[in-house]
Amino acid sequence: MPEALSLRFAETVRRIAGVGRRAGWVVPSFRSPPGVAGVSRTLRRRPDGSVVVAVALRDRPWTTVLADMIEGVVVANRLGGVEAERCRALLWRTVAEDHPSTFVGPTAAPAAVAGPIAA
Repeated sequence: MPEALSLRFAETVRRIAGVGRRAGWVVPSFRSPPGVAGVSRTLRRRPDGSVVVAVALRDRPWTTVLADMIEGVVVANRLGGVEAERCRALLWRTVAEDHPSTFVGPTAAPAAVAGPIAA
């Protein structure tokens, strides 16, 4: 993974983790790439209660990577409905602060890229 991409990923993980801890959510560990061939993201729940989200970075739009990371937090916390929407909105605002040119609104999450995570 190119150094700039890995640094961008690491900084985004730090921002998401900081917001997640302040919100009282379980903050998953993030890694790349997923250990399952042919998938762009995975989530693993460990016996100790920790969660690992693995996201493919190469040859993918950055907004898609961000969507996978954010959805990983939602799934790790088993959020649904209004709680899930609040989580997504907060995390999108957080990552938009780092990459404002990527977004068209204060919480413009690309709906087409947010989908289920392979477990």
